Amino acid sequence: MPSGGAALSGRSRWGIERRSGDAAALHEFEPPSHGRPTLVLAEVDAAALVLGSTQRDDVVDAEALHLAGLEVVRRRSGGGAVLLVPDEHVWIDVWIPAGDPAWVDDVVEAAMPIGRAWTAVLARLGVEGTVYRGGASTGSLDRLVCFAGRGPGEVFDPRDRKLVGLSQRRTRDWIRLQTMVHRRWDPARTVAGFDLTPDDRAGLVAAVAGRVATVELDGERAVSELATALG
Repeated sequence: MPSGGAALSGRSRWGIERRSGDAAALHEFEPPSHGRPTLVLAEVDAAALVLGSTQRDDVVDAEALHLAGLEVVRRRSGGGAVLLVPDEHVWIDVWIPAGDPAWVDDVVEAAMPIGRAWTAVLARLGVEGTVYRGGASTGSLDRLVCFAGRGPGEVFDPRDRKLVGLSQRRTRDWIRLQTMVHRRWDPARTVAGFDLTPDDRAGLVAAVAGRVATVELDGERAVSELATALG
């Protein structure tokens, strides 16, 4: 189970919390207990490979996962696999309650303000980013490794590498937009648990190696600045 829910300081209308725990628990749809729009800084305590909701179980190999030191977790949003390693990414969830001014019915348009806010945060670090406004890509590589694809509201650098990944789930009461920036990116470990031949694994590593940009980012500062940028 996740621990925390502790409030962090913020100077906007957004509440800010921190949650820590294992990847499975942190992916559960657990809205804030109040009705205020909230940012949650999520911190995993163990490495995990998180599969998208539509990925088959046999995409991974149990022995390969064990050798890579990874547990496998399934999330309820679509897309490819995401590797989570403590201290190697900044994961911030954006929770928007029904009736809030930030609520947008259209799933593409709902992601745009989040992407724009992230570009403002990154710009303060001298990192240039552009928000992707199209629909989700559907290539075979994208369906296998989440950060190899692109989706609405995600942020890319001038070399077309992904800076900010974004996924979205919603109910009638809440929208949850999960965002992530990599502080470090290890394509070999990302695909180490897949059920692949050595040659296919090497080819996949080569294919995804240049798809992600890393940023040396402090999580607490990032979540505070994101709240300010969201207004």
